[in-house]
Amino acid sequence: MFIVLKEKLWAYIVNNNPDLMFRLQDEYGVVKYLEEKVSGVMPLALRLLEEGKEGMAIHELCMEDLTADLKPSRFNYLTTVISEEFETDYARLRESGMLTYEAVNLVEFCKDTFEQLHFSTANEDDREIRYAIIGKVAEYLEKGRSKKQVVDSKKH
Repeated sequence: MFIVLKEKLWAYIVNNNPDLMFRLQDEYGVVKYLEEKVSGVMPLALRLLEEGKEGMAIHELCMEDLTADLKPSRFNYLTTVISEEFETDYARLRESGMLTYEAVNLVEFCKDTFEQLHFSTANEDDREIRYAIIGKVAEYLEKGRSKKQVVDSKKH
């Protein structure tokens, strides 16, 4: 069960929190992180097993516990904002293979805004947060365009 939960947690992180994935990889902390998180949920898994819960139900409940502090995904939120509010940029980034890279950078760029507005599952649909993040994304994308124009002008 320990190994299965580690694999499921890693798959969740890869799909929903690539910013964390890259940070853990850069710090060579993947194994330690996964083992500490899963070790922390094992008492719950054992209790559920003793209660006669089935394996899939145990995995599901343990995953809810393991991923609680990873939700909502800032990465997924930002990619949704880009796709809905900056369609041209979204298409360009997706086609160039840079969407994940730029969305991961945006997680860090928008970190203070997310924290100041206490972004959570309870308020992820809040319009004030969305507008603040749209403003930060626009600022980030504009900086990227400005850098590209400077590079392009030096080429000519």
